[in-house]
Amino acid sequence: MWLSRQIKPAVPTADADLGMTTITGDSVGVVTRGEVRALPVYGPGGYVWMPESGAAVLVIKGGPGGEEQCVAGTRQGQIPDGMGPGEVYLFTPGGNSVYLQSDGSIRLEGDIRIQGSLTVNGEPYKPCEC
Repeated sequence: MWLSRQIKPAVPTADADLGMTTITGDSVGVVTRGEVRALPVYGPGGYVWMPESGAAVLVIKGGPGGEEQCVAGTRQGQIPDGMGPGEVYLFTPGGNSVYLQSDGSIRLEGDIRIQGSLTVNGEPYKPCEC
């Protein structure tokens, strides 16, 4: 009755939680308040990310009762000096990175391998035979 609803406190729910990855792959295991396995990983369009084991990740809960969960991201890494709004910086733990800057320049760092054709200023690239 109405009295029982007044006395019994509502159970708090969270729509998102911070967790620690325990299993890596295209579906991960995460410990939040307990371990949950086989969670799908979601990211921005055109971007593929596989969290490392032990990474702090954001777990979003949905569905009735919050039983449907997914890993949505991780805490942002070190922002490059002078990074501006709208710029994109992709990096790996090994030190490789792609930095798309708002002035139109692209900075690549690491072991860079190009497969396929390379065009420079609209012309196919041909190495100098000096």
